[in-house]
Amino acid sequence: MRLIIYNGKGGVGKTSVSAATALRLAKMGHRTIIMSVDTAHSLGDSLDVKMGSDIVNVAPNLDALELDIIHEMKTKWSAIKDYLEAFMVSQGLEGITADEMAIMPGMEMVAALLYVLTFKKEGKYDVVIIDTAPTGETLRLMSFPDVSNWYIDKVFTILSKFMGIARMTIGRMVDFPLPTKEVMNTVMELKDQMKQCKEILEDSENTSIRLVLNPERMAINETRRSYAYMCLYNKNVECIIVNKVLPDTVDGEFLKTKLEEQKNYMRMIAESFDGLKVMNAYMLNTEIRGIERLEGLADMIFGDSDPIETYSTESPMRFRTAKDGTVELVMKMPFVTQEQVELFKGKENTIIIHMGSQRRTVSLPTSLSGAELLGAEFGDGCLIVRFRRE
Repeated sequence: MRLIIYNGKGGVGKTSVSAATALRLAKMGHRTIIMSVDTAHSLGDSLDVKMGSDIVNVAPNLDALELDIIHEMKTKWSAIKDYLEAFMVSQGLEGITADEMAIMPGMEMVAALLYVLTFKKEGKYDVVIIDTAPTGETLRLMSFPDVSNWYIDKVFTILSKFMGIARMTIGRMVDFPLPTKEVMNTVMELKDQMKQCKEILEDSENTSIRLVLNPERMAINETRRSYAYMCLYNKNVECIIVNKVLPDTVDGEFLKTKLEEQKNYMRMIAESFDGLKVMNAYMLNTEIRGIERLEGLADMIFGDSDPIETYSTESPMRFRTAKDGTVELVMKMPFVTQEQVELFKGKENTIIIHMGSQRRTVSLPTSLSGAELLGAEFGDGCLIVRFRRE
């Protein structure tokens, strides 16, 4: 199953590009679903169809879903939701307040990843398109499998060992409910599912990120940061789509000035993302809404090519053995200097990399268990971390 994730700064036309891609894939015979995980959904508006909380068919070979986390909690995680609501009520929060607070931060990300896992297991779709929220929220989606696995290991594993005794002792004295066995089992099952989701997200052969931007300085700067962070999380960024490009035929003094400004930014984009495939979509005079206009947008971006194609399969993270016998972890880090990165030796065979606003714990392979961390350096746009085995 092919997974294509579109990301970019808010307002760059990410939803339109995602919908246009999905329509082109479906038209070429690929069984396709497009899923919006942005809480401010606009996918239905873009496709010009009415959408609810369930999957709907919008065209031959094309289904669509606007993820509704309240609906997902009620239908798929009722045990967890009911416990959290009971806990809130026991602490004086009642009714709609408890119901709303039971929706924990990040649950949208969990739901989106579980849908991807379900689609892969069912084999119903050839391609899944994810229209994401702006960059910050998408980084949470990328990091969630690692974060959730750590949290469940450190907290719930310990908690589950004592829960049987606690129900017979302190459970009779405290004024709040203890989680049931069903709740604990659901959480542990979630841990296994997140491990499978991590494998899917890091499969550079079938999963890739496509970054959408406009030829504007702020959008270019944010896309550079996004590209670097995606590499930090070992996600394959395969191409750049430049949307809302002015055609050379524009008329009028204002637009001609704007065109010259854009040409400078287009050169900046070409230099910044050298090595990545760059595709353009020109600005139209009409609103891009509805299937017909979205198909026109797909023509501009893809021409006669098939969007299912993977333009790059390079994994941003790999291990290699140096000539002196030491092992090197090579991580692609574009637009990053050595001063912007902090490296720490973590516990239980991990290292911690802090870059900008992001911090990632990287689990090392078993072969490096107990290895000595020798240091790190930058070279050819990569962070190279060196280890010596015992």
